[in-house]
Amino acid sequence: MKRSGGWTSAEPTVGEMQLDERSSLRRVAGLSTELTDITEVEYRQLRLERVVLVGVWTTGSAAQADASMTELAALAETAGSEVLEGLIQRRDKPDPATYIGSGKAEELRAVVLETGADTVICDGELTPAQLTALEKVVKVKVIDRTALILDIFAQHATSREGKAQVALAQMEYMLPRLRGWGESMSRQAGGRAGSNGGVGLRGPGETKIETDRRRIRERMAKLRREIREMKTARDTMRARRTSSGIPSVAIVGYTNAGKSSLMNALTGAGLLVQDALFATLDPTTRRADLDDGREVVFTDTVGFVRHLPTQLVEAFRSTLEEVTGADLLLHVVDGSDALPAEQIKAVREVITDVIKEQGTSAPPELLVVNKIDALDPMALTRLRGQLPDAEYVSVRAGLGIDALRDRLAEVLGGLDAEISILLPYSRGDLLARIHADGRIIDSTHEEGGTRVHARVPHSLAAALSEYAHAGGTVTPETNG
Repeated sequence: MKRSGGWTSAEPTVGEMQLDERSSLRRVAGLSTELTDITEVEYRQLRLERVVLVGVWTTGSAAQADASMTELAALAETAGSEVLEGLIQRRDKPDPATYIGSGKAEELRAVVLETGADTVICDGELTPAQLTALEKVVKVKVIDRTALILDIFAQHATSREGKAQVALAQMEYMLPRLRGWGESMSRQAGGRAGSNGGVGLRGPGETKIETDRRRIRERMAKLRREIREMKTARDTMRARRTSSGIPSVAIVGYTNAGKSSLMNALTGAGLLVQDALFATLDPTTRRADLDDGREVVFTDTVGFVRHLPTQLVEAFRSTLEEVTGADLLLHVVDGSDALPAEQIKAVREVITDVIKEQGTSAPPELLVVNKIDALDPMALTRLRGQLPDAEYVSVRAGLGIDALRDRLAEVLGGLDAEISILLPYSRGDLLARIHADGRIIDSTHEEGGTRVHARVPHSLAAALSEYAHAGGTVTPETNG
């Protein structure tokens, strides 16, 4: 099969194989084995089948409230469930007892009976008390938005690091929500002095739920150690890329905005692409050449969402730190979304938190509005007025990709430093790096060495600064 740039095999890409595997593991509707008593299934894995959504509208416009519920429905479908109904209530703040109030809870119970739903999903993070109280009224399993997102992450994580991060986030969420009934609340090792329990088993004993909590904390401590070790390896690889002088571009954005598709279009990475939220979680790094011959490293990062659970931000911090070491953030926005400005705000909030904790300055940002083929001309014109500095592309239709490459070359060129140095003939290695990573404007051979006038990455300019005194200068200009 002939493809532009050379011959390629008909072998499926890694992303295509992952998509086939994920599709083969989809849940089959109608094969439920749910237990009728929710008290018996506290520790089971989430199995979402037929669900009813419920949300509380406290602030913002009606359009924002509807968009939030639409996103919750998309999350539920990504997790493998069938959405039957959705309810939303206007309140000043969520009810501290049942999240939606006793009257609305009874109405929700009627909807559950009418539709035959086995799960209720709330559009917010509920306290353990709210979960318990709402389950008592509706008499089916109740989960919140955070548990739903964690379930999707657990399904989609493929790498060892990703699985460890998701497991840690799930345990942090589950620990304060453990509940016990019957034997779970009875003492496991009791007795007084002289009983048959023997040495070490006397005293009040420990309940099973306390044992569970202790084991979870021990498992969390182990996971944190493993993630720290993996973070060290990731930091080493990032430092190696930085020392090479090759510009680094981190692709960030809202979930399902098209980050992996854009990565494939720019690098031919063959990443998994699926019309689903949080389709890819593991960051992938690939090298590519721009039209001006400049070599660039692109890193695809995990997607963001409104009200991203704090447990996930904490667990995925080592992954999110990829954005702090980048020379440029390629911020992908879904142009077909009803509220693209809300997407941009949600992404920037998470990035700001990560960068603030690292104590570094934010890399420059280039907005890329994707899916413009799904917009009518009026909506596209209105969006161009709101985001005049953005690049507008459609990865699926192949629109605007060449213009984006040109813009990338222009922006990355402006981040370079202009140098004029006299390089000794003995430092051919540095001259090779200038040829590979920079752009030579002029070079002449003199008695003392090679005089070079070029534009190079700042990291390389720092390594060349000692040769500027021989009649040359290193000027860290940032204009194009």
